[in-house]
Amino acid sequence: MPILVGYGTAVGVLVDLDHFLIARLKTGRWSAVRFCLANPTAAVADQQRIFDAGDVGLLSRLASHLLIVGVVVPLLAVSSVPLAILTGTVLYVHILSDVLWDRWRLEQQADETATADELVRALR
Repeated sequence: MPILVGYGTAVGVLVDLDHFLIARLKTGRWSAVRFCLANPTAAVADQQRIFDAGDVGLLSRLASHLLIVGVVVPLLAVSSVPLAILTGTVLYVHILSDVLWDRWRLEQQADETATADELVRALR
């Protein structure tokens, strides 16, 4: 059981590594990776410092997570259906949590933001 919990935790955390690739594709730089390597505690304690506004974007991140689920879970099912089910469940909960958090965060930003451009940048 501890191995399954460890595996599920690792899957739930490692899926977010796609944020760095998205930021790289959008900005053309690996500055977020460099920042985390220079400031490893920020990855846990102060994640807001890692990416600049618009570097990742809500829709890009969610689409990337869904792409990962759509590829990883079927590939795992070929070798282990129980592992695919566990992985799919963990990633489903992760994505659902992201959607709920993003919905709340967008409402907060809409109340505080002066321009529609800032909201659009957060979405992309």
